[in-house]
Amino acid sequence: MSSVHPDVQAALDAARNLRHRIAEMREKIDNIRARRPSPSGSVIPEVDAMGRLTDLYLAPGTAARLTCPELVTEIMAAIRESTADAARQYQSVMEAPVDESAPVASAWGRTG
Repeated sequence: MSSVHPDVQAALDAARNLRHRIAEMREKIDNIRARRPSPSGSVIPEVDAMGRLTDLYLAPGTAARLTCPELVTEIMAAIRESTADAARQYQSVMEAPVDESAPVASAWGRTG
């Protein structure tokens, strides 16, 4: 039975740790949802981290109460706000600090 050189084992451990961190980050990104109401509060879209519309809520009577241009304005304003919020959430995930004590930093023999 052959043993693995400590540097090789450290690199393998670092790669495994990095895969886990990437998977955690992807899960956080996949869970991002933003729901920002329109100026009147009658329209609430839901968008994901990529800004894709995933759901749309219209308060009862909204379509009957507003003209077509007003409804479009409400929907577009709410989608813009939701997309901006989702982008902020995404940026927050991407900028989250990395645990420097994890094996990735030391896998190549570097210290602090």
